Amino acid sequence: MKKTFSYLALAGVLTIASCTNLDESVYGVIPKEGFGSTPEQLASLLGPAYSGLRDYAWNAHNAEVTTDVGLVPTRGKDWYDGGNWLNYNRHTWTTTHGPINDMWGWIFESGINTINNLIPQVAGNTVAIAELRAVRAFYYFLAMDYFGNVPLITESTSGTVSTTPRAQIYAFVEKELTEALPNLSDNVGGSYYGRINKLTAQTLLAKIYLNAGVYKGTPEWQKAVDMCDIVIKSGKYKLEPNFLANFAVKNEGSTENIWAIPFDRIQAGGMTITYRTLHYQSQSTYNLSGQPWNGFCTIAEFYNSFSDNDLRKKMWISGVQYGADGKALKDDNGKDLDFNPVMTKDEMTSADPEFQGAGVRLGKYEIQRGNTVPDQDNDWAMFRLADVYLMRGEALFRLGKTADALADFNIVRARAGVSAWTVSQLTLDNILAERGRELAWEAWRRNDLIRFGEFNKVGGKFSSKFMKEPAAKTLLFPIPQQRRDANPGLAQNPGY
Repeated sequence: MKKTFSYLALAGVLTIASCTNLDESVYGVIPKEGFGSTPEQLASLLGPAYSGLRDYAWNAHNAEVTTDVGLVPTRGKDWYDGGNWLNYNRHTWTTTHGPINDMWGWIFESGINTINNLIPQVAGNTVAIAELRAVRAFYYFLAMDYFGNVPLITESTSGTVSTTPRAQIYAFVEKELTEALPNLSDNVGGSYYGRINKLTAQTLLAKIYLNAGVYKGTPEWQKAVDMCDIVIKSGKYKLEPNFLANFAVKNEGSTENIWAIPFDRIQAGGMTITYRTLHYQSQSTYNLSGQPWNGFCTIAEFYNSFSDNDLRKKMWISGVQYGADGKALKDDNGKDLDFNPVMTKDEMTSADPEFQGAGVRLGKYEIQRGNTVPDQDNDWAMFRLADVYLMRGEALFRLGKTADALADFNIVRARAGVSAWTVSQLTLDNILAERGRELAWEAWRRNDLIRFGEFNKVGGKFSSKFMKEPAAKTLLFPIPQQRRDANPGLAQNPGY
């Protein structure tokens, strides 16, 4: 295999073994006593805690299409799916929205519950317990970000469980990470690739501190700066000269990706972003074995926020599309297939000029040409050093340390090939826009827009023109009705 997959490939084996009662224990070459004492054994032991993270690539994009970055338009009969995608675009989701229910289940069942079951199995192994607590803290970070007040469960349980206030979830995530830190590894790469080490945990702490004002009502800008300082000054990561190298098919060698979720198109699938965005006829362009699904795209206003000399603009696939034979591809109406940014509707039929080709497509993750399956080998870039620079710059700016903040933003802008900002250009509006250009489709846009107070403003400078409901309630997703039916102790979020 092309990368370290010990914690992914062995996860299923270990899960099966833990559910089997045998008269004779057979451990092969791995001794029963002291299992987990080597990096390889520890990686396999922790496998079930990490393998579920591959679903982040799907759930994260669900959150991204609630923002100005993109949408999933209905094209004729395709991508209606009960109105789920339109409801995301329009902010008209309800308590019975299927994908939101799936998101809840992924966080609490695949993530938190799995880890709660694993922790007793590694009793006495302080290293394993620290890492499990850190991964669980990441899931709880997502839970409080998406849903606000959620149940705080640290052991296997059944029956009614009440919700815990968001501020207490914040305190729990901070405590879990800070207590786990001393026992997390200093290693980067090798058998630790794709796992949470000290610097990953400190980056996650920077994330929660940056949003502390949202989560608990009190900003923690200096704490965010402190965590970013540690990561940057460690010297263990550096910006890739080529922005797109972080998302290449073989991006496991990135010097910038602090935490990546490993994918393998055969062994560990789920990276299907290519199929989600490309048109059916793009099969010919990239010599794919199957037809893509013609779904996700960006919105014109967001695409146009990139200047032509911004090297990051290469993350988009736009204009008339051609097959491998050099001929223009055609849509179902016989027109040249044009990924045009102009989009006037989020629900179209063949009578609409834009129809199948509307919307610039996502090319940030390199498309794996000649692929025989929808899944790709690119690893998901969860945390990047560029984001750490931007987080520190924002926190410094909010603390009034303009000169230091300016230096951080200009480091990132220099790599993008755009001119350095002056002091007068350093504004909150520009900071939010810069984060959008750097981090589009990395699933941080909703998080950012909420922090900047721009998420639910219809017609606002940074909000989607397709948004229909500017209600404060949309700052949180609803607690799914299916979950409340199963657990009456869950209180619904305000407004739902």
